[in-house]
Amino acid sequence: MLNQKVDNCSLAVILNCMVEYRVEPDVLFKALADKSRRQMVESLSRGERTVGELAQPLAMTLAGASKHIGILEEAGLVRREKRGRQRICRLDPSAMYALRDWVERYSAFWDARLDALDKALKEDGDE
Repeated sequence: MLNQKVDNCSLAVILNCMVEYRVEPDVLFKALADKSRRQMVESLSRGERTVGELAQPLAMTLAGASKHIGILEEAGLVRREKRGRQRICRLDPSAMYALRDWVERYSAFWDARLDALDKALKEDGDE
């Protein structure tokens, strides 16, 4: 029975998509462009929170907080699940890894440029 489930083509596709899931940097930057959403991410970095716990320090309604959380979910930054009567939110690190990878690509570019500038300035100062 287990082999049938694992060998099931549609299940394999879903698992494969989960492994290869990548978020576009534009979606991440848009989600993180808002200060309230960045504060929610910061709060979630310390552990799971209910929608109410995320809304309270921002003095916003549950509907407003839910809208912001939805944008974070679309970007792949947050996962929300229902536990009893509460909606529990947690960070999903996979989107942050995608963002880190994007920044690291440009970090190497700027490191090389800044090293060259430092060398040129030192050579110019020696003259």
